[in-house]
Amino acid sequence: MSAEAQLPSIAVAQARELFFGQGRDPTPWIAPHISRSWQRSRPVDHHAIDPEPMALALLSERREQAMRLLNCAQPELDGLAEHAIGNGCVVILSDASGLILEEIGSADFLPKAQRIALQPGVEWSEHNRGTNAIGTALAEREALMVLGGEHYLAQNGALGCAAAPIFTGRGELAGALDISGETVRVNTHALGLVRMAAQQVEHRMLLAEAGGHVLRFHSRPALIGTAREGLMVIEGGRIVAANRVALELFGHSWESLLDLDAEAFLGANWPRMEHRRGLLTLPGGRQIATVMERSNTPGTTRPAQRRSVPTQGAAETDDIQPLLHKAVRVLNEGVPVLVNGETGSGKEVFSRRLHAASRRSAGPFVAVDCASLPETLIESELFGYEQGAFTGAKRKGMAGRIREAHGGVLFLDEIAEIPLALQTRLLRVLEERVVTPLGGGQGVAVDFDLVCATHGHLPSLVEAGRFRADLMYRVAGFTVALPPLRLRDDRRALISRLFLEAGGAAKHLRLESDALEALAAWRWPGNVRELRSTLRSVVALADAGDSVTAAGLPAHLLGSQPPQPEQAPPYATPQAEPLVAITRHAIDEALKASDHDVAKAARRLGVHRSTIYRHLARQRDKPAGH
Repeated sequence: MSAEAQLPSIAVAQARELFFGQGRDPTPWIAPHISRSWQRSRPVDHHAIDPEPMALALLSERREQAMRLLNCAQPELDGLAEHAIGNGCVVILSDASGLILEEIGSADFLPKAQRIALQPGVEWSEHNRGTNAIGTALAEREALMVLGGEHYLAQNGALGCAAAPIFTGRGELAGALDISGETVRVNTHALGLVRMAAQQVEHRMLLAEAGGHVLRFHSRPALIGTAREGLMVIEGGRIVAANRVALELFGHSWESLLDLDAEAFLGANWPRMEHRRGLLTLPGGRQIATVMERSNTPGTTRPAQRRSVPTQGAAETDDIQPLLHKAVRVLNEGVPVLVNGETGSGKEVFSRRLHAASRRSAGPFVAVDCASLPETLIESELFGYEQGAFTGAKRKGMAGRIREAHGGVLFLDEIAEIPLALQTRLLRVLEERVVTPLGGGQGVAVDFDLVCATHGHLPSLVEAGRFRADLMYRVAGFTVALPPLRLRDDRRALISRLFLEAGGAAKHLRLESDALEALAAWRWPGNVRELRSTLRSVVALADAGDSVTAAGLPAHLLGSQPPQPEQAPPYATPQAEPLVAITRHAIDEALKASDHDVAKAARRLGVHRSTIYRHLARQRDKPAGH
């Protein structure tokens, strides 16, 4: 190693000695963003053991929730993979929490990456892994590198990473792109590549999500229609989204630009730019080259210089929008919202949309899946713990998910699965807005809005003695009943949109009317989750440019189905007993098929082992004769 190359590593070694050895400020020796990140990472045990990836079923669900990001990032993943493979690196896509969704690249480096848990299903947030390019880029909201000993965890000291955050058109984090490899393989060129790729993904996502009018502009007309153009979305006369290029061109931030009156900002002539290229004179006299398009169907992917994909005349309605509008109004008044619906109906997706549209959109969205956590961990996960609170606790304790939600939205998925003993403590926190960690310590004031979800019927659970009545009244200030897919009036429009998102747009596929009708007629017991999986399979089997007909659908979708009523009844909150009975039967059958091996049964059902254990405990506690 040359003397010049040794200098940075010597500086980082000195910084580590100051920070970890002496507890002193390392700022003079390392970059400011690394120093800030080390300070934020103090709660992380720097001797932490590398985690195991989450269960495949849960990872698949998280990928479904990030399907638009995955689809819009796929061209960049493919393009960066060529660089990564040639340089012995991997390219990684994470979601906004830092969870790795995809990883491709060098066959030589992938095994090394997996040995340090750099693989799909592991969350590389600063909260979990300390300073690292993915988590720190998300925290700092800018593209950056983390090289060698700059990583907080010593076991990552041979790793070099460059990452760039990906933003939505409203300035919310959508995910991050990362190139990782041995430290000597990652440099400013890699940083430039991920920064440019993130901008391409943002451009594609904004166009895919746009409704209303899309204004394309640039000070240089030749750049209109490229990923370097400014984009602004106008709905109902207000600016509702913009990309970072637009912010730079106008000298604004998302906070100062969004929701402004379009006429006041752009002048009275902006509507005249529809479908024609020309100069738009702004109120201050400045002129910009502009072209405007109308997006009549939100969610249709229409990238520049790409053949548009018809949506087969899909209805432009959205059954969920009125529910979302009401939920936003009550949540903004501090009223807790309970989202009720069948499994797979999109409860978490709805809750994330609710957060994004609420007064807390700039704050965190902290999701806790109460059904997947073992009972022994739910309390520490929610409320946090002090140093030494129990055997195996992190050396410096943990803040807990409720404290992480401060300033944002706490989402408790499958809240009915919270053990009865903890419901009292949760109720106290919700009423007093003070959380006390396990092991004592001072209570910490918290401020958040609450959204909960369940596929069950809480009043029935209250009657059965499995859920506190006072907690039910506290979390169900306003209940949203999501309709199952089979009863949604907008299912044809939804199917058309999800077909495009599943890769139909990228492969220039056309969904023919007979296929659309067959898909719309199916009862979809797994709801939107099942629909997404089916559409991904259909798209994967089709060749680029194909017309997908009913003959190209899975055979079971074309078979006979139970007769449907002439008029679908309005969706009501599902009654607990049929759902509970079905669930219990499925668990019993899985246990029998697995010779009563709990781990095997859980894998067979795609659930956490704690769900099986709770089922067995309820069976043991059931009174005789029941």
